[in-house]
Amino acid sequence: MKRLLLCLSFIISYLSFSPAGAQGWPADYGGVMLQGFYWDGFADSQWSRLEKQVDNLSTTFDLVWLPQSGNCGGQSMGYDDLYWFPGHYDSSFGTEDELRSLINTFKAKGIGTIADVVVNHRKNVSTWTDFPAETYKGVTYQLTYNDICADDEAARNGQKVGPNKDTGEGWDGMRDLDHKSTNVQTNVKAYLHMLLEDLGYAGFRYDMVKGYAATYTKMYNEDSKPLFSVGECWDSSNTIKNWIDGTGKTSAAFDFQFRYTVRNAANNGDWSKLAAQNEGNWPLVSSNFNSGSYRQYAVTFVENHDTEYRSSSAQQDPIRKDTLAANAYLLAMPGTPCVFLKHWQSYKQEIANMVAVRKAVGITNVSKPVAMATNKDYYVVQVAGSGEKKLLCVVGKKADSYTPNSDAWKKVISGYHYVYYVSGIEPSAITLPELKKEEEPQDGEFNGVPSFCTVGDGEICAFFEAPIAWGSQIFTWVWMKGGDGKDYLGTSWPGVAAKLLSTADNGNKVFKWTSTKATAPDYIIFSGGGSQTADFPFQNGGYYNKDGLKATVTPAGVESVAMSSQQAGHYYDLQGRRVNATELKAGIYIKNGKKIIVR
Repeated sequence: MKRLLLCLSFIISYLSFSPAGAQGWPADYGGVMLQGFYWDGFADSQWSRLEKQVDNLSTTFDLVWLPQSGNCGGQSMGYDDLYWFPGHYDSSFGTEDELRSLINTFKAKGIGTIADVVVNHRKNVSTWTDFPAETYKGVTYQLTYNDICADDEAARNGQKVGPNKDTGEGWDGMRDLDHKSTNVQTNVKAYLHMLLEDLGYAGFRYDMVKGYAATYTKMYNEDSKPLFSVGECWDSSNTIKNWIDGTGKTSAAFDFQFRYTVRNAANNGDWSKLAAQNEGNWPLVSSNFNSGSYRQYAVTFVENHDTEYRSSSAQQDPIRKDTLAANAYLLAMPGTPCVFLKHWQSYKQEIANMVAVRKAVGITNVSKPVAMATNKDYYVVQVAGSGEKKLLCVVGKKADSYTPNSDAWKKVISGYHYVYYVSGIEPSAITLPELKKEEEPQDGEFNGVPSFCTVGDGEICAFFEAPIAWGSQIFTWVWMKGGDGKDYLGTSWPGVAAKLLSTADNGNKVFKWTSTKATAPDYIIFSGGGSQTADFPFQNGGYYNKDGLKATVTPAGVESVAMSSQQAGHYYDLQGRRVNATELKAGIYIKNGKKIIVR
């Protein structure tokens, strides 16, 4: 019953939110968001894997932000976007069908999906200024050199570009798009409508919004009318406020200064820093922010894919300790909290409990916080909920030592360096969710050729079952004996991208490479995610995994076992399992390399 009410609440938010009223994020919104990915988290953010977690996710989250979901021409986190429209949505996170299934499953469980929209810049096909032509619903969309900003890096390298200078900050990583161009506007508007109306996203997370004027976000939101919009304006609070105003308040923004105050407190072990500014900046959700209440438009967070620890050579700016206490503070405060996937993975039950208390008290994005006590060892904040209900959050290394002055406060949950007290509601009235045990992804044993692997008459092809860690972009390199080292298709390493078919029963992704020539190659290599196979002899219709050829798929869907795995005189089923003659049932078997039909 509790989950039903939450779903109804989410649906009401959908219906009552009016883009025409210039509400970039609904007022009095009590939802919580999950960032459903982290940098290089290809295995954990596969569409199919996220979909399997929907029961647990729906107990806690109302929104899930996904990485940019179009194909980028290779393994990618999505920020070097190449394709925008359907037909090119087999990405590093799964197939287009899997993405659609994920969004629909989330929607049925009351979760809205947020698309990562990268329109500040765009990747080219092969030269400085060529963009792909994409036909969608009978209309062909394509950007040209004339849609690139006049002061883009391409111009400085002698390339022909458009007439208008960038309306925001430039970036030399890819081509900066000229949003003054009517063709850019037409393409972006069609893209956003497709994300909402075709794929079924609920809203947008705009990437790198300082790269173009805020008025264009306003233009795009007023045209597409997303239910939710949030921009990555990575700057001071006043700059963020001005950007929100520049969008006509059609968009919220991430509260970066909230994140930095939490980082300062956690990394220094000084919790009084939660009551201080970060380099002269109060968080948007702070009562001390002196430019009016922007809490409604603040999406708060304590870590994301850009700030996290990635590796010893790319440490970024992570919170190094007390991430649980950081999340306790995040989930007690106003604004719309966005939980980082790695934190959710580490503390699922405790974060779910925090969110349950938050929602039971009725804290929303416009609730008012009041600091009650602050020192190096702990920080105490009171946040008003609905009616007479209130939440008291205590965080810090001595959080357990703090006792509220009033008998009205009752402890409801606690953990390492955090305690939640409530007033105006009995702890017994708050139902804490019971999360289901989830299967961790792992590379399963070979258990047969999936039925979706088929070979057409005369087709030259091969299949590859990729380990989960290799991601959803696999390349195929094939060559002939005695050649000069070139791929037999005339391409350079790593060859051509294989087509992602679907997921095998053991959780591994299965890819298909198809030749464009009439003759078959002699050898084949599969690579992806920084890994590659050994040199394998090519077998037409061969089904390979990282260890080599496992089986052969023949035309008309009849599978045969590779001879290397057979022993003369024995019977094998189509999955390569040996079967005793006394156990044969009606079906197709292989003996001495030949197919035998048992009736």
